[in-house]
Amino acid sequence: MELSSINILDVLPGILLVTASLIAMLSIAIRRNHKLIFGVTTGSLLGVFIYLIIYATNHSFTVEPLFVIDGFGTFITGLIVLSSLAVSLLSYAYFEQREERKEEYYILLLLATLGSAMLVISKHFVSLFLGLEILSIALYSMVAYLRKREKSDEAGIKYLIIAAFSSAFLLFGMALVYAQTGSMDFKDIGIYMDSVSNNGLPLLLIAGFAMMIVGIGFKLGVAPFHMWTPDVYEGAPAPVTAFIATVSKGGMVVLLVRFFGQINGQHYPVIVLSFTVIAIASMFIGNFLAIRQNNVKRILAYSSIAHLGYLLVAFLAGGALGVEAVSFYLVAYFLTNIGAFGVIAILSDQERDAENIEDYQGLFWRHPKIATVFTAMLLSLAGIPLTGGFVGKFYLIASGVSAQLWLLIIVLAVNSVIGLYYYIKIIAVMFDKPKAFEALALRPRLYLINLITLVVLSILMIWYGVYPQALIERIQDFLK
Repeated sequence: MELSSINILDVLPGILLVTASLIAMLSIAIRRNHKLIFGVTTGSLLGVFIYLIIYATNHSFTVEPLFVIDGFGTFITGLIVLSSLAVSLLSYAYFEQREERKEEYYILLLLATLGSAMLVISKHFVSLFLGLEILSIALYSMVAYLRKREKSDEAGIKYLIIAAFSSAFLLFGMALVYAQTGSMDFKDIGIYMDSVSNNGLPLLLIAGFAMMIVGIGFKLGVAPFHMWTPDVYEGAPAPVTAFIATVSKGGMVVLLVRFFGQINGQHYPVIVLSFTVIAIASMFIGNFLAIRQNNVKRILAYSSIAHLGYLLVAFLAGGALGVEAVSFYLVAYFLTNIGAFGVIAILSDQERDAENIEDYQGLFWRHPKIATVFTAMLLSLAGIPLTGGFVGKFYLIASGVSAQLWLLIIVLAVNSVIGLYYYIKIIAVMFDKPKAFEALALRPRLYLINLITLVVLSILMIWYGVYPQALIERIQDFLK
């Protein structure tokens, strides 16, 4: 397709994000102003989200040969942009009380959002890798942004090394797939696989997919490629951790769903077996290692590994119900994790993050509203009824039942029970007898913008747990 035939309105969200990052960069060069850069960032993200609602709903378009802008991609792009907006709102107060230069962070946030949005509409290896590298390069700096912290530098270096290795695996795998199929387009690769499936997949193609799975596994942080996750979660600033746990991983999950659907991955036992093993390992390793932790960030890190294992159940189920389950679960997962890390951000001070479990001792008696929000988020992660997390897990199980994935369903149910332990452990600490106020190490400054963001996230999480039908119907409309 020629550039002149592309409707500018279809690619406007990406243009707006790039423009906003350039405006922020030029503004910083002229004069540093945290409030101005924050306003540019939140305004652009809000504008993109409103545009997606008004124009892009039920609108499909293809930018050959790289992107497909369909209902599924539009819905997840909206979710990514809205989540980045929430992270931005939580970031202002977090960075305002710190001495480091704050403004460049928002440029990185916009670029990371752009990279993740590119992933969800990719239908070609080139756009996949381009979006992934835009996302990853921005995240390197975001993770290590607070340079005065020893753990921050360590986390940034670890993420840089692991991301470089995973990109190498992914790129080499894509090269092998291209060498065998002669195409980098997802649909064309699927057509080739259908043509040779009767004689079994060629060894070169299997090797390529194996290397791609390793690369994608590192990006998602699923077992056994999860080693970087707890250290990066612990060392990164709390809002950045929220972004990694949601937007970064969510974009990769949607890309995987799109690619898996285009190649009809459910029809190839070797691919299904690989992801089944990864799902089971992620659920057990994530939950059992979370039980051993006393650092809240590390608990949520290992919890995210388990949740990606849960999500793979719907991914393997495939079909319309599987895609619906993935979409709903991502909404619930994004709301809950941003809310949980938002609580960590709001309770952090300029010296360190509120990551030790002792920091939450007696929180209900010191800050009852914040403790209530955190309790609701943890219960949603545990999958307790009347929360979005419960409906999301129910959706995952329903998709698994439709595909008769009985082993994965049993493992999911068992691990949901195991996961209750470490969530309830944090809740119990918050309701424990409070320490003397003067003995508390942290001295956070509470900002109204953070409190409002957390309240909105909590309301949405409970609303979708009690009345999920509106969201379900909305997802189904987008997926038509």
